[in-house]
Amino acid sequence: MRLPDNVLIVSFLRHASTAWNEAARMQGRRDIPLGAAGRAELERWRLPEGVDPSAAWVSSPLSRALETAERLAGRAPSIEPALTEMDWGAWEGYRLKELRERFGTDFASNEQRGLDFRAPGGESPRDVMHRVMQWLGALAPAGRPVVAVTHNGVLRALLAAATGWNMTGKPPIKLRPAMLHRFTVTRGAGLALLEGNVPLVPALSAERSAPPPPAPAAVPP
Repeated sequence: MRLPDNVLIVSFLRHASTAWNEAARMQGRRDIPLGAAGRAELERWRLPEGVDPSAAWVSSPLSRALETAERLAGRAPSIEPALTEMDWGAWEGYRLKELRERFGTDFASNEQRGLDFRAPGGESPRDVMHRVMQWLGALAPAGRPVVAVTHNGVLRALLAAATGWNMTGKPPIKLRPAMLHRFTVTRGAGLALLEGNVPLVPALSAERSAPPPPAPAAVPP
């Protein structure tokens, strides 16, 4: 696909799974390593066609993302703090079901805040969006393509920034595990979803990559 000269492609993927992922626990800044199942799935992952082999690799500083990046790239990635998972504050380690049962209508009201949802002592998705967009805005346009290994909270913030989703309803696409999500960054025009849910395990996945939804007004980096 031929893109304008001022457009940079950044491909994002979520780290392989941890024991907390498998237990459905909220996993924010706590440095939970990959689990045995995550390392096994990572052995099967391959980058899809279209990812530039000379791309720069960047990772969240958390070990679950760093190990994922190192194994896929075959080398140590650059570390970018902006790619760190959303801080869940006092609710880290809980399951969503537990939070809903424990805090009832107060938690439900917080969920309805969408981008401004916030755990006590934690970040909001809007906070995450702001720091990631600042990082993207600092990348040189039409520079070397980037592959970034990050977390689900960051991917959701990126989807919101690219599509105008306010996180109070269903997302434009469901971000699936073991998938690559490709975005374009254009100077002065912001972020756009180029292609979502591109399988990292083509031989084992029946999923087709999802086309991007119609683009709303651009969000500048």
